[in-house]
Amino acid sequence: MDFEAVRRCSARHAKPAGLALQYGTAGFRCRAQRLHHVMFRMGALAVLRSRATAAAIGVMVTASHNPEEDNGVKLIDPHGEMLHPLWEEYATQLANAEEQELQKVMTEICQKEAVDLHRDALVFIGRDTRPSSMKLSQAVMDGISVLGGQYHDYGLVTTPQLHYMVCCHNTQGQYGKATLEGYYEKLSKAFIELIKKANSSSSGDRQRHLKIDCANGIGALKLIEMERYFPQEVLINLYNDGTNGKLNHLCGADYVKVHQKPPRGLDMKPNERCCSFDGDADRIVYYYKDTDDRFHLIDGDKIATLISIFLKELLVKVEETLKVAVVQTAYANGSSTRYLEETVKVPVHCVKTGVKHLHHKAQEFDVGVYFEANGHGTVLFSKAAETKIRQLAKEEKDDERREAAKMLENMIDLINQTVGDAIADMLVIEAILALKGLTVQQWDGIYTDLPNRLLKLLLLQVADRQVIGTTDAERRVTAPPGLQESIDSLVKKQRAARAFVRPSGTEDAVRVYAEADTQEAADALAHEVSLAVHQLAGGVGAPPQS
Repeated sequence: MDFEAVRRCSARHAKPAGLALQYGTAGFRCRAQRLHHVMFRMGALAVLRSRATAAAIGVMVTASHNPEEDNGVKLIDPHGEMLHPLWEEYATQLANAEEQELQKVMTEICQKEAVDLHRDALVFIGRDTRPSSMKLSQAVMDGISVLGGQYHDYGLVTTPQLHYMVCCHNTQGQYGKATLEGYYEKLSKAFIELIKKANSSSSGDRQRHLKIDCANGIGALKLIEMERYFPQEVLINLYNDGTNGKLNHLCGADYVKVHQKPPRGLDMKPNERCCSFDGDADRIVYYYKDTDDRFHLIDGDKIATLISIFLKELLVKVEETLKVAVVQTAYANGSSTRYLEETVKVPVHCVKTGVKHLHHKAQEFDVGVYFEANGHGTVLFSKAAETKIRQLAKEEKDDERREAAKMLENMIDLINQTVGDAIADMLVIEAILALKGLTVQQWDGIYTDLPNRLLKLLLLQVADRQVIGTTDAERRVTAPPGLQESIDSLVKKQRAARAFVRPSGTEDAVRVYAEADTQEAADALAHEVSLAVHQLAGGVGAPPQS
């Protein structure tokens, strides 16, 4: 390793004095102008990771649902999964190292991981549409080049598309072609095969009308590219497509979920099916307005429920005893958990917030469905389950079993198993609604959500989010002293209530979630818990206002 070249190049991407960052669930995120050194160093780390795994590694420049002024970066491991936890620690060490420590930190990583510095390294790079992303991508390329790695720059792509490319390349094309055309062709072929079944069994209007809020992000560009692959029955109208308006500002999946109201710029007529992507198109939520002008949100919980019902029905038809499970976080609405366990008869497992925790747990089952309430999620099929389903689709003599197996096979191809993917998830949902002949209102009526409220206390109000410790998949607080007891006493005052507090993994914030039997009670409980957090967890300034 030419450390003199590293030192010279690093000096052009100098680290701001006193800046310390943590590689979390979403990688690194902060104001874009403070990230140049991080991008350079993550390019270098990706080369080391590529050499350690003898595989291509992805580097995605994005800050997802954060404001346009922010940016971020995350690394993608060989099968399109999140970066290994040990390498997350290396990423943090490398990002925070002072210039004079760089050689030492990089040498230690190489020694611990027995990195062969003579091995070829390949890194795939992607970026979102933020004004800062191109320049930050260049810093990633500098980091790759200075260590002698090769890179393929995919340019503007959704985060899930880059995960897909990495997986395709490292499976020698078994998962698909590592091109945008390959991605569009694989998904559209599976979708068209599924929709055919709906068209042959339904009478009347076959048109699938959908309004999509693209959060003024990358999703709009990619849907425009993909539109020619869609069957003529699918009519999509794009809103907040980036032509005017800021990324994620008053729009996008996170805005709709948190504020429980439609995005700006989308004209909703009663009972029209609408959905929102987030800024990098790895989250999706659906919604509609009823004839009384009331807004109805269909979040990740109801998406997981719809998919689980459909998969369970197909698996019953093929008469296979494959183990299906749903993985949720503490944010999942209590009604969804009860419905899945008691009505659908699918086991539900709760894990800590963060995609890596859900993904890891879902891998334990033949079919693992996971969605966060925010709309990030996917379905994982074990190798054994996939092999069995494909075999039945090809060889099964019984017509009904074979057709059900073929539909499962198309679902396997339509779902992006590497990570939550708003485009793939949208097509899965649209296919299921068409096949089951469900309207958006009927889907929403599967069960009734308990009224809930999610509040975000920014660091201006809490001095340090890390003073809050959690346990039981983040459903209970272990620190500071007295906070959990305070939450328990507040919850007891309401009916069908629960509440929890956790430090955000993606922002300098503390999140407060509350459920109760009425919206007024949920709002009041969330506010009272936020006051308790302010009082017991080092609140700064005036207490939160209701």
